[in-house]
Amino acid sequence: MHTTLLKNGMVYIGRRFMRKNLLLANGRITVLKPEAQVPADTVAEPEVKGPANTVAEPEVKGPADTVVDAQGLRIVPGFLDIHTHGAVGVDVNHASADDLEKICRFAAQNGTTSWLCSILTDTPRQTARCIDQFLLHQEKPGQGAELLGIHLEGPFLSPAYRGAMPEHLLRTADMPLLRSYQERARGNIRYITVSPEVEGVTEAIPETVSLGIRVAIGHSGADYETACRAIQNGAAAATHTGNAMKPLDRHEPGIFGAVLESDVYCEAICDGRHLHPGVVRLLLKTKGTDRVIAVTDSIMAAGLPDGQYQLGVNDVTVKNGDAKITGTDVRAGSTLTQIQALHNLLAFTGRPLEELLPLLSENPAKAIGVFHRKGSIADGKDADLVLLDEAANIQAVYVGGRPI
Repeated sequence: MHTTLLKNGMVYIGRRFMRKNLLLANGRITVLKPEAQVPADTVAEPEVKGPANTVAEPEVKGPADTVVDAQGLRIVPGFLDIHTHGAVGVDVNHASADDLEKICRFAAQNGTTSWLCSILTDTPRQTARCIDQFLLHQEKPGQGAELLGIHLEGPFLSPAYRGAMPEHLLRTADMPLLRSYQERARGNIRYITVSPEVEGVTEAIPETVSLGIRVAIGHSGADYETACRAIQNGAAAATHTGNAMKPLDRHEPGIFGAVLESDVYCEAICDGRHLHPGVVRLLLKTKGTDRVIAVTDSIMAAGLPDGQYQLGVNDVTVKNGDAKITGTDVRAGSTLTQIQALHNLLAFTGRPLEELLPLLSENPAKAIGVFHRKGSIADGKDADLVLLDEAANIQAVYVGGRPI
């Protein structure tokens, strides 16, 4: 069992930083007590480069195999991205298992240690192929971020607020189809985006939740009452809040008003394009820092220059980093990374790092039901960590205790 000691770092625990030493062993974290610190004077310290279920603490005898002096660095939980369609030339809807691993490696370099692959509304045949490639990927050991599961963005969505969704593939609620997808995925569909006003959708939410799928509402022109019924029926989140969504009106709050008022989690694309910085501040002031999730909604252009790309069946043009369906003014995801989202949040809000970190770690982990393993630094949790300098730049990333 290889062990790594991270010493002298400022560790993010309980939403504040404190000086602690961490032992990473067997893919898990142990927060060392002062009297139990592992001796390190006999082990060379490598250079630090830029880019669960509760278990018993591992028995450690003698020095750790690897010791990293994190003096001057902040050790934070790895980021979770629950909504992304691709990066580095890979579109999830067309990706092979090996292609998905390319996204895993890129994500880890940008602080994302876990993610869901988001399948854009597609034909049943192509959606099944995407699920199969996900399963093939899970059979191989990875070298990057952990691919935790699947997010279905559709197909039970409103044509009027479809955004980049192909209209001819949208449909009313179809539980036999969704059950077939979940059976094919062996229970790995963790998250789905639906529109509450689409026929049968709100009534189907309890059954969807019973399949082990967390429900988000979005791509929607639902009125306030319909959105509230969806939330009462078990919807737990809102997809890219404020985008592809009926706007808030003083007389008709709509879906936007319902998700702001309720306790659902709200995804936010913090690239400065999808939401004005003032709206980001308003969202945080309204929802609090424990109900906002910083997602990327990134497409295959993330990490690459401007040019022509794809998002599912759509041709996309990226200009100045802004992705739009070719020939239109309709946004088609983003080119954002989570570390850039964090930098933007710091700039947009002026809030300290410790207040914003839950948006990228604790909140998404709770939203998809993996907080017992991910999203915070505690004994027995997965050793997914990001080491940041004073400017919140990444200096090292660990996934399952492995340096990336």
